[in-house]
Amino acid sequence: MLHNTVELRPDYSKAGISHSDSVARLTTYIIDHHNEFRGDKTRPMVLICPGGGYTHLSSREAEPIALRMNAHGYNACILYYSLAPDKYPSQLIEAAMAVDYIKKHAEEWHVNTDKICICGFSAGAHVAGSLGTMWKDDIITKTLGQKSEDYRPSCMLLAYPVITAGEFAHRGSFDALVGGDEKMYDTVSLEKRVNDDTVPTFIWHTFEDGAVPVENSLLMTGALRKYKIPCELHIFAKGCHGLALATEETACLTGREIQPECACWPELFATWFDNMAI
Repeated sequence: MLHNTVELRPDYSKAGISHSDSVARLTTYIIDHHNEFRGDKTRPMVLICPGGGYTHLSSREAEPIALRMNAHGYNACILYYSLAPDKYPSQLIEAAMAVDYIKKHAEEWHVNTDKICICGFSAGAHVAGSLGTMWKDDIITKTLGQKSEDYRPSCMLLAYPVITAGEFAHRGSFDALVGGDEKMYDTVSLEKRVNDDTVPTFIWHTFEDGAVPVENSLLMTGALRKYKIPCELHIFAKGCHGLALATEETACLTGREIQPECACWPELFATWFDNMAI
């Protein structure tokens, strides 16, 4: 396996974006391509954005997810994106740069560029959803300088996602993302950013989520439906926020994050991803 970490350093000054000295990182989990494999064999890629309310990054939603994606035969990368005080659109640009980096290394890593899924959990799902809806935004091309298509993921996986800055907001995430600037709320509310170019989407959430209300996923699904964007939605009856794999592997000390009926989500996603039209 190619396990490596590279730094992503967008030139934010090109778009007049203020940014700290922090550096985004991309860590790879690339499955070895053995001589016994068919010469033209390629694998899907899952680009993972951990959650943490834009103030920290959850390790529970990082390497364990990458290894689980590897177990399904997918390559994986983890994006350790910028956090507060760095604000929007820093994270959007870093996600775009990560997709471009993957595409530039697709031949070396034997990646199927038609199957690059950006995946996120909680606030990380907001990062993923931002790119999935806004990959054509001028701020990306102005900063990174290439064609919009270079930054387009094939689809997105949103797990208990932070979506809306409105009534059902996880207010802490948006306070960190835009510094409490209410004028930015429409810009960063993803249900308002869905458009004809939004990529196909897989979403899962729990009805009991007490931190990020399930209405976030319902609002996103409604917007995707409006624009006829292919979407699969799973709402599980039980389970707290931040389940990750919903198994002991990613549980905290209390064990609240062990929710057996939710632990099937990687298989549900894999079935959807493997059969997604490209």
